[in-house]
Amino acid sequence: MTGTTSRRQEGPGGLWDSVKKAAFIIGSGILFLAAFGNSLTWHLQRFWGASGDFWQDLWTQIHVAFQGHESALFYIGTMLVPSLAFWGTNGLLLIVDTTGKPSFITRYRIQQDKNNPVDPAKLRQALKSVLFNYTVVSGPMVVAAHYLMTWRGEPCGPELPTFHRGLAELAFFAFLEEVLFYYSHRLFHHPSLYKHFHKQHHEWTAPIGVVSIYAHPLEHMLSNTLPVAVGPVILGSHLATTSLWYCLALVSTTISHCGYHLPFLPSPEFHDFHHLRFNQCFGVFGILDRLHATDSKFRETKQYERHTLLTSLTPLNESIPDPPKKGQ
Repeated sequence: MTGTTSRRQEGPGGLWDSVKKAAFIIGSGILFLAAFGNSLTWHLQRFWGASGDFWQDLWTQIHVAFQGHESALFYIGTMLVPSLAFWGTNGLLLIVDTTGKPSFITRYRIQQDKNNPVDPAKLRQALKSVLFNYTVVSGPMVVAAHYLMTWRGEPCGPELPTFHRGLAELAFFAFLEEVLFYYSHRLFHHPSLYKHFHKQHHEWTAPIGVVSIYAHPLEHMLSNTLPVAVGPVILGSHLATTSLWYCLALVSTTISHCGYHLPFLPSPEFHDFHHLRFNQCFGVFGILDRLHATDSKFRETKQYERHTLLTSLTPLNESIPDPPKKGQ
């Protein structure tokens, strides 16, 4: 039995095999960044020119205006600004979801026969849960993050982080989210947890943007919010970086759930397939899915062929159509 277990762990797709692959990829990434990082960021900074001075001057004015009220400034940056990004994006999507118009957007729908338009009663139920999670669960976690970050340092300090530091922190946040979300998400797919917690999120086999945080409160806390919030706390990040990261994370998860593969936006095919099939594509970027072979079925589908940046106005379900059904 021990020998069988050992061979299973050391074989392709096993735990040890995945660890070796992860070490190789991460190590290669570190070498690449060391070799090209300074050159790349130097060119980006040169492209932006004097914009750094503009942003610093703007932040100085804001910092002076809120002097003595840093907590209020923190909550504006971590609650109000991300809320505008999330609800602004989803407000536009909900117009399309509820009316089925305009047609030049609905033609990019991934699951063509679903949500055309969305069921109003089902949407109202989802919105109640979404609002609860957004205010009652995420809100207190942001308050806790404020206390921890203030204890560590000065998140609303007078100096903005350098371009290099901000870029490095965002890369760290994304890596940490991929790891924490992948494993917590897979944990909630365990049969003993799925039926009590994660099943709620999978009521939407064809997701829409706003249901990105339609989940059981415990799942929303551990699998949705924590992987995003913990990075800035660990690094003691500046409010500017934290606010930008929260906005990126909320808009990213909205796109992943929106149900439309729109031109020049990141592909949502990966996570849409997860809602369709349940047991594939657990991560954010797909790195750990490839390492653990939890995207093997996805890579055999037309959805995988469409999982790319759309750079034309022709929907991918037209340029890469499904194979004809038997009898057609």
